[in-house]
Amino acid sequence: MAETRSLPVPDGLAGERVDAALARLLGFSRTRAAELAAAGAVRVDGREAGKSERLHAGSWLEVEIPDERDAAPVEVAPEPVPGMRIVHDDDDLVVVDKPVGVAAHPSPGWEGPTVVGALAAAGYRISTSGAAERQGIVHRLDAGTSGLMVVAKSELAYTVLKRAFKERTVEKVYHALVQGHPEPTTGTIDAPIGRHPSSDWKFAVVADGKPSVTHYEVLEMLPSASLVEVHLETGRTHQIRVHFAALRHPCVGDLTYGADPTLAARTGLSRQWLHAMRLGFEHPTGGTWLELTSEYPEDLSRALDVLGDGYR
Repeated sequence: MAETRSLPVPDGLAGERVDAALARLLGFSRTRAAELAAAGAVRVDGREAGKSERLHAGSWLEVEIPDERDAAPVEVAPEPVPGMRIVHDDDDLVVVDKPVGVAAHPSPGWEGPTVVGALAAAGYRISTSGAAERQGIVHRLDAGTSGLMVVAKSELAYTVLKRAFKERTVEKVYHALVQGHPEPTTGTIDAPIGRHPSSDWKFAVVADGKPSVTHYEVLEMLPSASLVEVHLETGRTHQIRVHFAALRHPCVGDLTYGADPTLAARTGLSRQWLHAMRLGFEHPTGGTWLELTSEYPEDLSRALDVLGDGYR
């Protein structure tokens, strides 16, 4: 049975093509969005829309998404990913510095590059634990978030690392550039997260959501934004993005969660300013503490320079 999703076109996507807007809003690849439009599954304000139609702010998009639960498992296609660095590699695990636009693993509707596909193309043998398309994956980053990800190579490492993430013994540190100036400058956001009550393609702070805890500290204040360091106690989908949006300080460039499109355009960002910059955990077999860091990628550094011009 198909699922129908209805959502308004935000100001930041006015003038975008249908396929590009769906890719931004629902996380589809543009190819998948174009296929849905060609099949007559996309409507704008009640009428069928083609993939190249331009959207207007405030219009309503309706998308009929086929039920893919009974589809054949998604296969991992070996595909090199330019710019994906290996920052640690041993017999039990590999840690990658994931570029933006790369998913952790294949999934229905995603036709872009993946971490597991890149590792397969590079000749890495990873754990066979987990579903076929996400073997070795013990945690994930959104395709629109860059930074550090660990993948298990041995079965023991998979078991131990999955437990470590579940028991919250892994140190996950992100840097985010958020709009405005959070008060207080150091704090904890303890608010449950679940599906958005009216938009099931995104998440929100809701009373019956899963417990979600985010610790933050402002590192630097710019005229229109703040650079914050974030420590995640839990690991909910879109947790940092949802929590800061709930504080009315969304990540710069995050149009899905209410960021100012003018500010996004000024920085040139096409994604949220969010980077997984430090990862620390006990090695699953050696027992030693392993800590790795990642530098900001070029698009985030440029945005930071633009907003801090004359003040840094």
